[in-house]
Amino acid sequence: MQTLLDVHTHTIMSGHAFSTLQEMIAEGQRKGLKILGVTEHGPGIPGTCHPIYFRNIHVVPRQYGDMRLLLGAELNILNTKGELDLSEFYYQRMDLRIAGIHGLCWEGGTPEENTEGMIAAISNPWTNIISHPGDGTAKLIYEPIVLASKEHHTLLEINSSSMRPIRGFNEAKDNYIEILRLCKHYEVPVILGSDAHIACDIANYEHCLPLLQETDFPEALIINDKPEEFMKYL
Repeated sequence: MQTLLDVHTHTIMSGHAFSTLQEMIAEGQRKGLKILGVTEHGPGIPGTCHPIYFRNIHVVPRQYGDMRLLLGAELNILNTKGELDLSEFYYQRMDLRIAGIHGLCWEGGTPEENTEGMIAAISNPWTNIISHPGDGTAKLIYEPIVLASKEHHTLLEINSSSMRPIRGFNEAKDNYIEILRLCKHYEVPVILGSDAHIACDIANYEHCLPLLQETDFPEALIINDKPEEFMKYL
């Protein structure tokens, strides 16, 4: 598989990342991407950018040679109702919207309640991608989540960064294997995400690739080499 897109990355504007937007763009071009997505954290994460940042992303050019830049946010799913931490006023100004659960701003419940919240976020018409659903921050039931992803045309991310041992997400590998097996069974596409917080990590899927091999996951269901198909999700 030739990697042509990575749409879950962060710059220094997220508060705990280490590269500028220009550095991310240059690295994306160097790696031959057709689409680079920069998705700063929503306001529920300490130290991230003020919402006015998202009001002003219209000033940034979106084409750099052969590479298209998409600007958006990694929004926080806040609770078991699936509420997100910015409003439609901001969503309308973004090229893409990722939503994920982060322990710093998540009010959870039982696995059933958590799953209901995740499905509510998936069914939100503004949500394009669910970030790191398998990292284990919230206990989830994956079969209904995969079926909701298929129904609502919302991509589930297989997140490489959350499987790094230093992150301490001990359940992540097994959870992502389960997600991949369910997506294979129900023929649901997935997207690989680097979750890069520094330019050199763009399109780094080293912890995803062994899982794809282990589950014999069909390349036809992986979006990262299909820029035109990905754009249909937006």
